[in-house]
Amino acid sequence: MIELTEKDQKQLEKKGISKETMLGHINTFKEGIPFVNLENAAVIGNGILKFSKEEEKELITFYDSKLKDLDILKFVPASGAASRMFKALFNFLNTYDPNKESLETYLERTTDKDIKKFSDGLERFPFYEKVMDSIDTSFDSQGEKVYKFISELLGENAMNYGFYPKGLLPFHKYENATATPFEEHLKEGALYAESNGKAKLHFTISEQHEEMFGEEFKASGPKVSADTGITYDVDYSFQKASTDTLAVDLDNKPFRNEDGSVLFRPGGHGALIQNLNEQDADIIFIKNIDNVAVMKDAQEVADSKKVLAGVLLKEQEKAFEYAALLDKGEVNDETIEEIRNFLSTNLNVRFSDEFDAASNSDKVNILKDKINRPIRICGMVKNEGEPGGGPFWVTNSTGEISLQIIESAQIDMDNPAQADILKNATHFNPVDLVCAVRNYKGEKYDLLKFVDEKQGFITGKTKDGKELKALELPGLWNGAMAFWNTMFVEVPLVTFNPVKSVVDLLKESHQA
Repeated sequence: MIELTEKDQKQLEKKGISKETMLGHINTFKEGIPFVNLENAAVIGNGILKFSKEEEKELITFYDSKLKDLDILKFVPASGAASRMFKALFNFLNTYDPNKESLETYLERTTDKDIKKFSDGLERFPFYEKVMDSIDTSFDSQGEKVYKFISELLGENAMNYGFYPKGLLPFHKYENATATPFEEHLKEGALYAESNGKAKLHFTISEQHEEMFGEEFKASGPKVSADTGITYDVDYSFQKASTDTLAVDLDNKPFRNEDGSVLFRPGGHGALIQNLNEQDADIIFIKNIDNVAVMKDAQEVADSKKVLAGVLLKEQEKAFEYAALLDKGEVNDETIEEIRNFLSTNLNVRFSDEFDAASNSDKVNILKDKINRPIRICGMVKNEGEPGGGPFWVTNSTGEISLQIIESAQIDMDNPAQADILKNATHFNPVDLVCAVRNYKGEKYDLLKFVDEKQGFITGKTKDGKELKALELPGLWNGAMAFWNTMFVEVPLVTFNPVKSVVDLLKESHQA
């Protein structure tokens, strides 16, 4: 049994974490988190839908016809810091001296592909002019130019872009101005998340950046409103301290900082299920802050979102009709079979053999449980070798089979059969979700009831030179949505434009 000091108790109270939650974390470390059990990769015809151009047009028209009666929200996870984007650049500043070697020699010595790309594409970055206006432009070599440029870009007493949230960096250069991801999300919102002249956006951000986001909205909001004719309702939330997770030492005892306090760490993006649970709308679009295209591709991206939303509304309409019938008790054998077929064919729900042997009243209860769940329609792009989770049929710990988005870290790569299933995957997850979080009566579901707590991650870290184990909560679109009703739809690659490294900004999808 873990003994907590008075100081520990106060620390837990301040964070809003119960002793039971902390003990639950310790138990998870002791038991470990099992790998998922893949049944098959989801592919077109078995878990992934692919629509013809005519079908897509019909779905877009259907969505557009419902718009004026819908309460729509665009939910954007935006707390990512830009520091990771500039990892290669920080390393360059620490390891290169332009007075001692040429850039060519450095690149030959280190085979640093990112710095080669950065140097070659320097003038194509959206911040090129701004940096050049701020530095002494007398250079003896390309190495000196690149070194001075990066020093200005990242220096704490200069532009300090490494401190910025990713969402507030210049991503795109247009004829007369640059645009941040924040601004591009506003523009996108006007194309598919607007109803009755208004677009609502919610950004999850770090508390330290709240003022910066407020300033950006003051600067870009009126401009985008004037261009689109749309009024914007923008608000923010922070990852809650109560979702931080305990770190333990290698004996599974709470890891203590040098001052004796217990070490808690942020629980990862799965913690945002709490933030999402505080939102309420008919339809919620979810998309990461760094996944934005330049405006020449925006209409194609918007049409893809409308296709997903059209699918959602069509399936939800039928699900609501059946849920109401079940509540009224107006079901016979034929209706029970009809509802079961709808759930399995349309919403990918799998039933155990016991369902057939159950009494009618038990069948009704099972159907009520299966149909009264939040729904998510997830866009999937063809696998082009990018890192990220993918769509699979998975068997959970209770033997239920369902469609899930699985990360490679959740798969036992030492198991040849599981590794083979991973190799058979044809698509991956670009984080492109459209969600319905209300039941047929208009009541919002408690999303925390649909989380699979056994889908988190345990990773090894170090602090103060000591090894520790850290716990990540089930990912927002992984275990945090494990018990939602799920559909996967193929979407075009143009919808996937993440910026993980600064050199990704040189890709065609980010060049206006």
